[in-house]
Amino acid sequence: MVHYTINAEQIEAFERFARAWMRLVIKHGGVHHGYFLPAEGASDRAEALFSFESLAAYERYRARFGDDPEFVAADSIRDDSGCVVRYERTFMRPLLPTD
Repeated sequence: MVHYTINAEQIEAFERFARAWMRLVIKHGGVHHGYFLPAEGASDRAEALFSFESLAAYERYRARFGDDPEFVAADSIRDDSGCVVRYERTFMRPLLPTD
């Protein structure tokens, strides 16, 4: 899960950034469960939820950061627009219903 503080004046840029990352997660073996954007209440919070089959698979995906041109292009949306003020990544494990 990634928790974002966003620049509410740059929501369209954040949506472009989010779409680029959803495509990259899927392309590189993950499942993207979506970005959750402000609709009511605080307007500077957004969340992303995605999963990989293992930590090793996630680490292979992360190894592309900063080098792969598609990853660099996706990050440039964030960097050029200032749509993300800060973010925090949290690793979680699911507890799913059994019935």
